[in-house]
Amino acid sequence: MIQIEKYKSGEIRQGVDYKYFLPHFINVDWQWNDPKVNNLIEKASFQLGQLNSYAKLVPNIDLFIHLHITKEAVVSSKIEGTQTHFDEAFLQKENVNPERKDDWQEVQNYTQALNEAIIELNRLPISSRLILKTHQTLMQGVRGEKKTPGEYRRSQNWIGGKSLADAVFIPPHHNHLNELIGDLENFIHNESLDVPMLVKAALVHYQFETIHPFLDGNGRIGRLLITLFFIEKGVLTKPLLYLSSYFENNKNLYYDNLTRVRTHNEMLQWIKYFLVGIAQTAEQAVNTLSKIIDLKLQTEQLIQSTFGKRIKTGLVLYNYLLKQPLVTIKNVQEICNLTPKYAGELVRFFEEKNILKEFTGQHRNRIFIYEAYLNLFEKK
Repeated sequence: MIQIEKYKSGEIRQGVDYKYFLPHFINVDWQWNDPKVNNLIEKASFQLGQLNSYAKLVPNIDLFIHLHITKEAVVSSKIEGTQTHFDEAFLQKENVNPERKDDWQEVQNYTQALNEAIIELNRLPISSRLILKTHQTLMQGVRGEKKTPGEYRRSQNWIGGKSLADAVFIPPHHNHLNELIGDLENFIHNESLDVPMLVKAALVHYQFETIHPFLDGNGRIGRLLITLFFIEKGVLTKPLLYLSSYFENNKNLYYDNLTRVRTHNEMLQWIKYFLVGIAQTAEQAVNTLSKIIDLKLQTEQLIQSTFGKRIKTGLVLYNYLLKQPLVTIKNVQEICNLTPKYAGELVRFFEEKNILKEFTGQHRNRIFIYEAYLNLFEKK
């Protein structure tokens, strides 16, 4: 049993010409005396309950999940330095600025990796098999593709600095990975431990980031694991909670809190920070869903009251925009089974009603955006 106030995070070990950090195992019972932790657990649990309840009341909730996942992909990738904007993530590859195609592809990979992992949870628990498969999807065809996608590292990595000599943090030697990952898996699935799931999630994320088992992509996989953990354990009924925006709002605070666990044993502070993030993010997700529902009802009423003979095709297109808020005339032809002329007229009608807006400024190959909808996800 570990008393968090007396927790020792690990030890410094001597490698060849460098020293690395070896974290202690976490698959034990955890206790604390600080009542603030219990208060934060209660607040975070309440907000998660509100989110789950709200999600059950929202008709066609799956329509909006794609937007939440895409936002998470953009923000989690942004933490790692990519420059893709939220609206760019919905562009077709041929319409992406050549200079930004690598960043765009990384966001697409993250979206695909998260979607596939959520589906895999129906038949596979969180495990090395699932983590490695997700990592392989994340890293395919992008800048980290030469850094052993889908495999744990077999060499030493580091964080910050240009080399091991000036690194800010050196994770454990790769010879320790099997036992550390095994301990992490056992902790995730150890039902005999009397540890609240929200605290467990905080510990899982910290430990994964400290182990840093890949040569690249550790941050994104570690943040993705939070949502997968909540879904697997039934804390979330739908994948609508993502902490990357909370972490990205003050990246230095995120990294400082992780670092101080290793340097000053401040696990209690990390857990408090994590719990505040859950409460704030869940509350924000409810607010976003509420605004989405209002916008959807207003827009559908507008279509039904003003579109005349175009009501049916208007609603078909609008339903599509809730999943894919950027379209071309050609897309509309296919979605609504219209000729180019009638597809153009329908889009023009959507423009007149301020639902769609052309955002390329071009006369050819124009792209139309459902800006009011995207803006709901952008607000902090």
